[in-house]
Amino acid sequence: MLHKKQIEQWVYRFGYDTDYSNSDRSILGNKGYGLAQMSSLGFPIPPGFTIITDGCSDYYAKGQTISQPIWDQVVAEIQLLEKETGKHFGGGPFPLLLALRSGAKISMPGMMDTLLNLGLNDETVELLGHATQDFRFAYDSYRRFIEMYGHIIMGMPYHLFTAVIDGIKQQDNPRHEEGLSLNALHTVIDSYKKIIWTHTGTTYPQDVFEQLRKTIAAIFASWNGARAVTYRKLNHIDDQDGTAVTIQAMVFGNRGTDSLTGVLFTRNPSTGERSLFGEYLINAQGEELVSGLTTPWPITKQGIPSIQEADHALEEKYPLIFSQLSNLAIELENHFREMQDIEYTVEQGKLWLLQTRNGKRSAKAAVKIAIDMMQEGKIDAKEVLKRIDYDHIERLLHPTLDDSQTIEVLTQGLPAAPGVASGVIVFSPEEVAAISKTESVLLVRPETTPDDIGSMAMAAGILTTKGGMTAHAAVVARGMGKPCVCGAHDITIDRQNKWLVIGQTKIPVGSWLTINGTTGEVIKGKVATIRQKPFSEFITLMQLVDQLKRMEVRANAETVQDGAVAQSFGMAGIGLCRTEHMFFHPDSMCMFRKMILTPSKASRIDFLTELMAIQKRDFKELFQMVNGLPITVRLLDPPLHEFLPTHPKDLADLALQIDYPLSEVEKRVELLSEVNPMLGHRGARLAITFPEIYVMQLQAFFKAALEVDKVTLEIMLPLIFDAKEVIFLKNIIEEVHQKIAPHIVYKLGVMIELPRAALQAATIAPLVDFFSVGTNDLTQTTFGISRDDGVKFLEDYQQKGLLQTDPFVTIDQEGVGALIQMAITNGKSANPKLKVGICGEHGGDPASIQFFESIHLDYVSTSPYRVPIAKLAAAKASLV
Repeated sequence: MLHKKQIEQWVYRFGYDTDYSNSDRSILGNKGYGLAQMSSLGFPIPPGFTIITDGCSDYYAKGQTISQPIWDQVVAEIQLLEKETGKHFGGGPFPLLLALRSGAKISMPGMMDTLLNLGLNDETVELLGHATQDFRFAYDSYRRFIEMYGHIIMGMPYHLFTAVIDGIKQQDNPRHEEGLSLNALHTVIDSYKKIIWTHTGTTYPQDVFEQLRKTIAAIFASWNGARAVTYRKLNHIDDQDGTAVTIQAMVFGNRGTDSLTGVLFTRNPSTGERSLFGEYLINAQGEELVSGLTTPWPITKQGIPSIQEADHALEEKYPLIFSQLSNLAIELENHFREMQDIEYTVEQGKLWLLQTRNGKRSAKAAVKIAIDMMQEGKIDAKEVLKRIDYDHIERLLHPTLDDSQTIEVLTQGLPAAPGVASGVIVFSPEEVAAISKTESVLLVRPETTPDDIGSMAMAAGILTTKGGMTAHAAVVARGMGKPCVCGAHDITIDRQNKWLVIGQTKIPVGSWLTINGTTGEVIKGKVATIRQKPFSEFITLMQLVDQLKRMEVRANAETVQDGAVAQSFGMAGIGLCRTEHMFFHPDSMCMFRKMILTPSKASRIDFLTELMAIQKRDFKELFQMVNGLPITVRLLDPPLHEFLPTHPKDLADLALQIDYPLSEVEKRVELLSEVNPMLGHRGARLAITFPEIYVMQLQAFFKAALEVDKVTLEIMLPLIFDAKEVIFLKNIIEEVHQKIAPHIVYKLGVMIELPRAALQAATIAPLVDFFSVGTNDLTQTTFGISRDDGVKFLEDYQQKGLLQTDPFVTIDQEGVGALIQMAITNGKSANPKLKVGICGEHGGDPASIQFFESIHLDYVSTSPYRVPIAKLAAAKASLV
């Protein structure tokens, strides 16, 4: 919230007069802040001013109108801008034209509205033509203004305007650098006016101040537009922040072949390489570049895609501009200590910078850039961690092509966002919404627009036939971590017949395609992928994480394959080995079912003896794999009936398989069935009734331990609610231990997954070495909500503000968290050597990990592929 004195100042100028570089993004928005910084550095920026972000809140508070104090200050600033530029808004001899852009505190590329060439009307366009001695340029700018104003402010469908342009281009046949002829432009503008009148019954305003006021309002209104709301939801941006509005004197990239517009990244946003990356268009304006309607040229020869020609690179075609731009880009990166995304325009040979912001990048680039900047001395290790998002780590685990297979490359576009995605092809957001519920989909479009944000989030990947590597599709896909290929010119989308045409090949909607966003390849069918291998900067990042985190991060794993994955990510051990999962192997399931179904204890022990050999083999492999790291083995937890089928046909098949009478099988299944299995005969309760099951597992643990060199064995009892249970089971464990491997050292622990166990922590703790909090069941039993059934209504609770988050995703600190904290405090008071960890799903949730750090948990355990995310979260939490 701004101070009262600041609220009285609604506009902050840049590029002349006053320096507001000390203001921050929350006031000026990301765009205004960047312009203020460049102004203070003396960079060539067109002068202008920013309406602060609180202006957006004021707009909504005043019933979606621009309040008089704001408007009065805007008009006053326009007068100052006229003096600074020597031009006149709405008059001659040289009309002042304006560019209006949104600018939220956190960059939201393309999600809100922009309008260029504001100030043109039937009179000022003639004045502009006379002042510049270039009527073709003046009317080209007028055409662009009417198009944008009609679409953004008046709500006209954009395709109505592009259809006119496409038709005229077929007649005029212009080269892009030259643009439409003056006669063609007059025809286009007349057609635009007729279209607007036909569809709205009115015309766009000739009064330039009315144009200005309505456009400011439209930009504020776009803060709550559908695409902006969707983007904020996907990127966890506060809805209350609001957007600023920058109002800036126009500079023109459409004044001939010595004029251009472009986008530049100070490092490659896909790979992170320390080299300039970007594109430009000759005789064009910025919206034309980012729209993806035209494929631009690259700024450098380095790494240019094979489908483009090197001599069109900016450094070859305009070496002086390239040199100036390169020097300014380096200065900006050094100033911000961050990779910059810069928009620029060249008007008749003069370079202007329009915007700088921290650039969106792929996950791999984010890690590489942060590590490189640390090694360059620009940032420290703590800043590295702050710059890496959890979803960056998630995306680094995305699959890539398996090189061992043969693929058929149909065509190639531009490698806009790395990664590989296969899916059935669809052409519309509606098809994405319908089909993505059951199938992986590829969204195929000529180009994407900000309105496609929701469907892009649902699609596995994006393929466009137009646009470049800085087009909307590319920028948004990289931010989402979605594979994307742009500018695949050889592809024609035939919406009427519902197929793609690539050369002579027709591919119907619903067919499978694969895109490789790293190479730009479009591949026939569905292809096999493999997980990416860690790269050097990722390894360095994980080393930093290990140095800075306090909590251990273990993995939930019960197979050698899962354990090996987690070990490659630097796990501190296995924090949960669910022994029941091992019974699902074909060679043990049949035997296990026989054991369950037999009513005889003697027969049950015979079957368990055979099962013990299988469990011993499995545990020996796991012990060898972890090579001395701690492994927490949970004794059998699920109720026995969960291992049995319920369908009559499946029961009949089972009876044949195990050679039991069907009637006996049905009778036993009925006997074992439960009304509420989650709270039924499971966990430690099984061993109270059937101790021989736990005895078999214990024999397997200890016998396996005898056959490996190093083992750090931790035995865990599930679903404990009282110290007496622990004593009973501890006696069974110690009897087996003394009989088989008395010299093997092990630790004993219990799962805290019932509220009563948390409440009884002080009496349980002296009997054990560790607590492992099973947050899944503890959340279920604390809330009285089934994790499986809660999905049907928990979203309603969140939408109505009754819950901030799903408690099965992020820990409920007030209830479940309070029980965990009680268990830690009381448990460690009774047993100072007690170690406490987490083994539920919350062990991989960054928000939960931050809470676990605050209550001094010793470790978290999570699924193998979330180990790096949990480690990063633990390190970040330790910095707070």
